[in-house]
Amino acid sequence: MRIVAVDPTSCVACRNCEYACAFKQNSDFDRKDSNIRVNFYPEERVCIPWTCVHCVEGWCMEVCPAGAIFRNPETGAVEIDAERCAGCKMCLLACPSGSIHFDRVELVSKKCDLCGGDPSCVKFCTSGALQFEEEEDAYGFRRESLDAKLKRLLGLNRRGS
Repeated sequence: MRIVAVDPTSCVACRNCEYACAFKQNSDFDRKDSNIRVNFYPEERVCIPWTCVHCVEGWCMEVCPAGAIFRNPETGAVEIDAERCAGCKMCLLACPSGSIHFDRVELVSKKCDLCGGDPSCVKFCTSGALQFEEEEDAYGFRRESLDAKLKRLLGLNRRGS
């Protein structure tokens, strides 16, 4: 399965990923409709794009009383069927990465669906901070380097910290 992998050291805070996702999802450029968020840490001068990692054992799928959350057999993406979603927000509580949001107009939960296997956020990322990779590659060799990069970016490697 492929996922959107993030390199926070490459993000330039252009927010193209948010705009591309919003347009793909709702045909508008309103970032509230985006399923990816760029989080800013101004004191550290860091911005980190954040989206669903499509967990192997998706807690959101487990807690959904309506059975509205499922794994797409073609893309491997964990998706939400808006027609079945009861709007209970249990998935928001269960998601360990906080990647699910609630649409207060449609009264349903929403999250990344990998754009059917061709994520718009990755296509429009100008800095290369987002890549669409096999999950083994994204997690395996990157985990240690990502941990070190995040610590450096967030200033956790300073002396006395």
